[in-house]
Amino acid sequence: MYKENSEFQGAKQYVLDQELASIVNISMKLEMPLLLKGEPGTGKTMLAHAIAENLNMPLIVLNVKSSMKLVEALYQYDTLTRLNDSRFGDSKRDVSDINEYIKMGKIGQAFCADKRTVLLIDEIDKADTDFQDDMLDVLDQMQFDIIETDKTIPAIHRPVIIITSNAKRDLSDPFLGRCNFHHIAFPDPKMMRKIIGVHFQEIDTKLAQNAIDSFYTMREIDGIEKKPATRELINWIRALNADPDFRAKDLVKGKLPFLGVLFKKSPDYERAKNIASRRRMF
Repeated sequence: MYKENSEFQGAKQYVLDQELASIVNISMKLEMPLLLKGEPGTGKTMLAHAIAENLNMPLIVLNVKSSMKLVEALYQYDTLTRLNDSRFGDSKRDVSDINEYIKMGKIGQAFCADKRTVLLIDEIDKADTDFQDDMLDVLDQMQFDIIETDKTIPAIHRPVIIITSNAKRDLSDPFLGRCNFHHIAFPDPKMMRKIIGVHFQEIDTKLAQNAIDSFYTMREIDGIEKKPATRELINWIRALNADPDFRAKDLVKGKLPFLGVLFKKSPDYERAKNIASRRRMF
């Protein structure tokens, strides 16, 4: 059970550095949202899962879309179901009671939960500035109004709020001013070796090191639009392990099979394949 003075200390499959642990814990103490930036694959989203696991708290995820309106994240009024109930009269719901047709959105669910939750607001940079600023107004006040019922919904427990951004769009100054901030850099090879060790506890040392070295070499190819991230490396190692004909020393010789596991866009794949071919990697 979550205790009010608990501190985040990492999770089984999340390698945590001390700087990140400190900003998570101070954000919880100050009751401020924590804004995480970094390229895809740096573990921004997984951090919220790790906090929920470590502190035994429910996780609620709001996946932000470009067309999303704030009210959708707060609640939805199901007018269509109410209309159908009114027309056909075969529902157990009381048509005269609008509350029967109010469904909480992700922020509403976090506010109404009977225990403190972790609220992950994923990829906030997809939303426009009005959505961002209005959302933080709600999170500051810890309450919102349901217009249809003239009812105010206060938060029973203030959630731990993690907000991620891939930096595809600039965030407003008021938004940035109301969050704590941390940039998660892409893991260096030493940190990546720790991450791989968590996911593959009995991995051959040579395979791990050779795969990591080859992975970072392929990430540095000029002109790559979507560089392979940590999850691609993990899946690549799985693929290598699943191939009975693969040998770890082949990586040293420049033989890199399954490039389609690392590169997910056709131009990137073709560029990597051509460069690998010129270097006699096949």
